[in-house]
Formats: sequence, C-alpha cells, structure tokens
Amino acid sequence: MNMTEMPALSLTYQMQSPTKSTSAPPLVLLLHGQRSNEADLFALAPGLDTRFLVLSVRAPFTMGPDSYAWYRVTFTANGPTYVPEEVESSRARLIQFIGEAVAAFGADARRVYLMGFSQGAIMSEAVSLSRPDLVAGALLMSGRTLVEVAAQVAAPDALAGLPFLVIHGTQDTVLPIHYGQATRDLLETLPVSLTYHEYPMPHTISAESFADATAWLTAQLDSD
Repeated sequence: MNMTEMPALSLTYQMQSPTKSTSAPPLVLLLHGQRSNEADLFALAPGLDTRFLVLSVRAPFTMGPDSYAWYRVTFTANGPTYVPEEVESSRARLIQFIGEAVAAFGADARRVYLMGFSQGAIMSEAVSLSRPDLVAGALLMSGRTLVEVAAQVAAPDALAGLPFLVIHGTQDTVLPIHYGQATRDLLETLPVSLTYHEYPMPHTISAESFADATAWLTAQLDSD
C-alpha cells in the first residue's frame, strides 16, 4: 500500500510514514492523555526514529471540542475516580485497532510499540500486559496502573522479556510520582524487561525525557 493513503479504521488517527518504503515497517502507536486529541502527541512524531510508521490515535470518548478521553475520570481529594467499563471498552478497541492497522498498512505485527502519555500510558500498559502477543514494547509516560489492569496480567511466560520504559516527573501534581513508582513496583514483579526513569518535571514531556524515550525506541528496533 502507498503509505500516503489513509484507510478508514475504527479509531481516528494521524499518520507519519517511514522515510523508506519497506514491505513490513515497524509500527508505533501514540496514545494521548485525557481531554487531548491525536494532534497532541503527533507533534512528537518527527522526532521518532524514521524507520517507524507512526499512528497517533484519537481516544473514543468525546469530552468537548477537540477533547477526547480513553475513559471518563474525575480528580478528587482521594485520588482519581473513573468508569471501569470505559477502560475495558477502550482496551478492547485498541486491541482491535492494532489488528486493523497492521493489516491496513502491512506493518510488522512482531514490531508494534505503544507510546502513551498520562491516560494514554495507562491504556498502553493495559493492552501490553493483557495482550503481550500483540505488542513488542511499551513506553509509559506519566501514567499509573489501574486495579483492572493488574487483574488482567497475562501468564509469566507470555510476558518474558517484554520491554517497558516507564517515565515520570517528580514534580507531577496531576499523577504524583508515587503512581509511577507503583507501576515500577508492579512491573518489577513480572518477567518483563523494565527501564525506569524519574525526571525533575511536572505532568509533561520534557526535552530530556523525550530524548531518552526516542533513544529507547530506537534501541528496541536495533535489537530486533
């Protein structure tokens, strides 16, 4: 397929083609945070390894004009509250979308990476831990682990060696650093390949954290 074509898939997305046409390019899906949209993380696409086919995906729940979410969440004094059924719906839709994207673009099903920020990181973890057969690695930026995710973790042999990069800011007031550390602690109990970094930043993607993220993704391709 001509990579300039934009086939209609079950979720809206923006696309950046790899610089060289290959029969089966590696694929990275960018998953934005709550009340954002697919254009947000797509701004990072030019900084990613040019071998990737990049799809920045819009979450399915509309919150307002150009504002979407993977599930509805309310921030309270006791922490975020959310609708578990919407988490599961979005997890299922992302699993479906991965299959659609691989088929539509002829991408390499063995080299599909998820890169999510905030709520997008939460969904990246949910898909990766429950369906490691579909994912070659996950990059989790400023997210957290939901109870439902921990309950859906695949068997240890299915997770063996699956690469994860967890990035979190020590000055994050939206999802404070203890959420990132809790994700680290869970992943350390699993037979995955975990890299964990903390940065002196708020709930954002800094130049330093992005540089480390892109280097990690490139290293995954180079190790294939």
